[in-house]
Amino acid sequence: MRLTVGQALIRFLANQYSERDGVEQRLIAGCSGIFGHGNVAGVGQALLEAGDAMPYRQARNEQGMVHTAVGYARINRRLSTLACTTSIGPGATNMVTGAALATINRLPVLLLPSDVFATRVADPVLQQLEVPSAGDISVNDAFRPVSRYFDRVWRPEMLMPAALQAMRVLTDPAETGAVTLALPQDVQAEAYEFPDEFLARRVWHVARPVPEPAALARAVELIRSARKPLIVAGGGVAYSDATAALRSLVDATGIPVGETQAGKGALPYTHPAALGAIGATGTAAANALAREADVVIGVGTRWSDFTTASHSVFGNPEVRFINVNVAAFDTLKLAGLALTADAREALTALTDALQGWQVDPEYRTEARTKSHGWQDIVDAAYRGEDTVSPPGQTQVLGAVNEAARPGDVVINAAGSMPGDLHMLWRAGDPLEYHVEYGFSCMGYEIAGGLGVKLGDPAREVFVMVGDGSYLMLAQELVTAVQEGVKLIVVLVENHGFASIGSLSESVGSQRFGTSYRFRNVESHNLDGEILPVDLAANAASLGATVIRAGSLGELRAALAKARESHTTTVVHVETDTSAPSPDSSAWWDVPVAEVSELESTRAARAEYEQDKRSQRHYL
Repeated sequence: MRLTVGQALIRFLANQYSERDGVEQRLIAGCSGIFGHGNVAGVGQALLEAGDAMPYRQARNEQGMVHTAVGYARINRRLSTLACTTSIGPGATNMVTGAALATINRLPVLLLPSDVFATRVADPVLQQLEVPSAGDISVNDAFRPVSRYFDRVWRPEMLMPAALQAMRVLTDPAETGAVTLALPQDVQAEAYEFPDEFLARRVWHVARPVPEPAALARAVELIRSARKPLIVAGGGVAYSDATAALRSLVDATGIPVGETQAGKGALPYTHPAALGAIGATGTAAANALAREADVVIGVGTRWSDFTTASHSVFGNPEVRFINVNVAAFDTLKLAGLALTADAREALTALTDALQGWQVDPEYRTEARTKSHGWQDIVDAAYRGEDTVSPPGQTQVLGAVNEAARPGDVVINAAGSMPGDLHMLWRAGDPLEYHVEYGFSCMGYEIAGGLGVKLGDPAREVFVMVGDGSYLMLAQELVTAVQEGVKLIVVLVENHGFASIGSLSESVGSQRFGTSYRFRNVESHNLDGEILPVDLAANAASLGATVIRAGSLGELRAALAKARESHTTTVVHVETDTSAPSPDSSAWWDVPVAEVSELESTRAARAEYEQDKRSQRHYL
């Protein structure tokens, strides 16, 4: 069939499906885009022609639309995602941050940035980067290090192998992330005789690799030798739909479970073996058992420094690791015993092979006691009278957690809230908890929440966003309003970068440059009066319904009203930044200046050197 490259690409994408466990779904469920001279006549024209075969959504910010695709992919367990099309130049490079976020979090997105003329007949075109030493480089080469697959379609016939390789990577659980197909603007509009086979319906099977028998036997032997084993559940548990398999293993053996940010909710918080979050933002319960654990079974985790408390939380000198992961790259971390397999298949195999073996009753009781003790701490952190004004952040989280029902989703990404949410949020399922903490990208929240709602419209979505993150990227509120998509956005205002302010204080930098204040004419610093910024009014100007809450009681009432609404609603609440959060009793390695004239910095350095002594290589 004679089609332009843009038309052939869109028809191809509309006919791609993923399949796992016999269930099929659209692999590319739609396309978000912002048009310019680079793509308006190519992919843009093709989307117009395709109509409902490839639904198009108008975005406001190129980075934001990639975040939307990430949120969509995550709620669909990486089995379905969205494509994103841009013009050349700044429109394209605006997606680089989103690409990095997707790849770091191992979530599939398809990026279609436009590129310079392949014929070079109009060199240099508007927005073209000229590199004197290389004529084949454009700004889109910036996508290479943050993409799991990158190709540039210089000729129409190149689209076929490039598109097939793109689908291969998007559907490979071990390889997935951002996939970038750079499309020269003249090639997008060029016609070619594409074979029918390329445009036909194609189903991509998402495999569940089983553990290699010898590796499984070694893992079982090591677990059976353990006195205090611990499971660390990561995002792989959620993506492989392995929560039931995890619970079966835990019920059979009594091994307690700590959770990473991506694995939060892998075991319901009500389960007696659920210790909650682990690591630098973890619970005192999980971190206490982590210090004593002799065998740690990581399931679907990439072992970030937060999860390991910068290599300090696993304190047993003899600790050994078993790494269950579909990606071989992650199985070798911490010198672990590698079990390369799908999380569900591996957990099921471990349960069968460990039949009849359990942890000591005393250890099971210790885990249960610590789990219950932590829930008492959560109760205290959430507790507050209706008249409290302004409420502390943990009380705000408590009100939202109380308003959320089973199946609802909480979204967050940056600031101090990820830490408090990881420690305190009560999740019954991993899809109910959506904190982007691989890249911890400010501005992710609203756009990511839009993607979650598009991906599963039946769920109520609570977007938790601080004022700093809101100011970075709030524009997709307009898209939510335009599409009739309902979000409940809880906009927490504390007049600055509160989390970095606390971190700055902890390293002796006295919260420098972290408050939203006028410049003081006497001190010449940003320590004057608070800026008269009205973010609630801003949200209203973008089309959202806005409710202002001045107290904890007003917040609870506002959340109830927002739930009843059928439109995107922003609940604005100021918080008391001096209100404390529970202590995780763990550490995070943030270097402190080795020499300083400031006493605050010298004191912080001394404390840092003391904490640094607990850090180790797990070899």
